Amino acid sequence: MTQPEHLLNYINGSWQASVGGQVRANLNPANTDDVIGAFTESVTVDVTAAVDAATAAQSAWDAIGPVARAAVLTEARRLIGERVDEFAAAITREQGKRLSESIGETNRALAILDFTIGEARRMNGVTTPAEDPRTIAMTFHRPLGVVGLITPWNFPLAVPMWKVAPALLAGCAAVLKPSPLTPLTSALLVQAFADAGVPAGVLNLVQGDREAGAALVDDPRVAGISFTGSLSVGTEINRAGSGRLMRTQLELGGKNALIVLADADLDDAVEAILHGAFSQSGQRCSATSRVIVDRNVEQALLSRLLPRVQQMQIGRGDAHWADIGPVVNEQRQQACLDAVARAVNDGADIACGGKAAVLDTPGYFVEPTVLINVAWDSEVAQEEVFGPVLSVITCDGYDEAMRIANSVRYGMSGTIFTQSPTLIFQALNDFQAGMLHVNRAGVGSYAHLPHMGAKASQLGAPECSPDVWNFYTDLRSACIKY
Repeated sequence: MTQPEHLLNYINGSWQASVGGQVRANLNPANTDDVIGAFTESVTVDVTAAVDAATAAQSAWDAIGPVARAAVLTEARRLIGERVDEFAAAITREQGKRLSESIGETNRALAILDFTIGEARRMNGVTTPAEDPRTIAMTFHRPLGVVGLITPWNFPLAVPMWKVAPALLAGCAAVLKPSPLTPLTSALLVQAFADAGVPAGVLNLVQGDREAGAALVDDPRVAGISFTGSLSVGTEINRAGSGRLMRTQLELGGKNALIVLADADLDDAVEAILHGAFSQSGQRCSATSRVIVDRNVEQALLSRLLPRVQQMQIGRGDAHWADIGPVVNEQRQQACLDAVARAVNDGADIACGGKAAVLDTPGYFVEPTVLINVAWDSEVAQEEVFGPVLSVITCDGYDEAMRIANSVRYGMSGTIFTQSPTLIFQALNDFQAGMLHVNRAGVGSYAHLPHMGAKASQLGAPECSPDVWNFYTDLRSACIKY
């Protein structure tokens, strides 16, 4: 029996099984009886073949120039736009997020592709005055070369898109290594680019886990690695590539704060907290995991927030009535429950949630959880949970709120709710975080703004925005005498 193509690797223009012959079952986290497929598990030889193909394709892809490359991406955009329902269904089935969230992610991926296509005619250098007569001084961009793209499971389409699209437009041949928890969505993405006319070898896909990722990082022909995931793995990648000065772009963890000051619009704050903490089951690097609230309005905020959280309906992502879906797997479910147990042991109280939810199908559900009386320096207030677990921490005024917000090692996003123009702009200066929000939900931003963190949340150039070319291209200078 022939194995379906989307269960395989895509190397040098063809779908093929791993040389090692191993496969990994891909389960629906909302119903583990639903086996999506047995996806190929890559070994080092597969990755080497993918890098071989990318290396061979690099020069020709570079030679056609960014405008011609943008034409191929435009066709990919058309095809993905026609397949929105297919992509959204795949995301919900293998990652678990609600279908409306999956549609939103697909549309975000399209917006990223739209922005990237438009950059084809704006990848500018500059001309500058020369110090010598009859001389022109200028700068221009050149492709970095073959790149490895290692992507997570929480945004299985948007994150690969914001790596693949700029890599291809910049003229880099690429090897994509997605999370083993969400292999189908990446396969559908690569298929769309192949159908759009991306030449063989320019975009390759290797499915698998640590062996595949390590082989990609260790191959000396890979000029750069763009990675989104945990701090621990990102640190390993940076260390592994440092000996050969490999370029890295690392988007890592977050422990994001939303500050609610005494003059805040509490109803607006509640809406932002609900979205930031519990959309996508809290599984995002920019999720609101800490609310730091002035003690003068703490009870008023909780009296609005807790009933809304308690009313949230837990269900499968394809259930239109569900407010929150599952977490991605059993390991993530247990990690959330363990974090809650340790928080209680450290003195926090469970205001709502805190348990696994049991539905009529076997899945990895966690009740949306709010912890109160959380000490600012406790483990749950300092370390990423990556699930629907929110810590509420009290403070006395702006200065203490900002001190607590900045007390963690991460710096992905920061949010403040206040009516004070002075404190709004003071917060923009004081937050030690990459993406800042005022009086709105603190997750993500727009396709044309940098997606980036500070401190241990980021190393290297931002994703998205024109700043992304600082990773995918080399800047050259030239002086021309005539």
